Amino acid sequence: MAMPGGDLRLAQDRFVAAWGQMGTAWGISRTMAEVHALLYITGEALCTDDIMARLEISRGNASMSLRALLDWGIVTRAHKRGDRKEYFLAEQDVWVMARAILRERLKREVEPLMAAMHETRDMTRASQGRRKDYDDHHERLDELLGLFEVMEVLVQRFVGPAGEGLQAAATLLKPDEP
Repeated sequence: MAMPGGDLRLAQDRFVAAWGQMGTAWGISRTMAEVHALLYITGEALCTDDIMARLEISRGNASMSLRALLDWGIVTRAHKRGDRKEYFLAEQDVWVMARAILRERLKREVEPLMAAMHETRDMTRASQGRRKDYDDHHERLDELLGLFEVMEVLVQRFVGPAGEGLQAAATLLKPDEP
């Protein structure tokens, strides 16, 4: 790995730290977010040893983070001719990366929550209509489920294979320039 100049390295390190902090706020391991940030901001394919040295992390931590990033689809394996090491490269297209992250968050967070809400509603379905408190309970759950179902449809449109929905929405929401 070519070592960047002092200013560039400092800027990259600051980005890696900020991305890692954001990751923890989103419930993602700091190290996973930092590995992703390093691969993204350098734009280079790095081997596990390079990542470990730059981030000062253990091999196990690097391996677990890389495996998770591969599963998320925002990092791919790369090979360098004549080198037996395995290298990793972050997706550089921010729209592809955003779609992959949204897909994973939907799968890991929203879908289980919606399933739990359906189960919660179904637990008392037979009693609905007999007591006001049950009716109110179901109404609240149905309203919340309706909101999540609309959000799920919107996200599915955004994260579709072509990704046109996310880019179109971003264009529509972009503030007008003076």
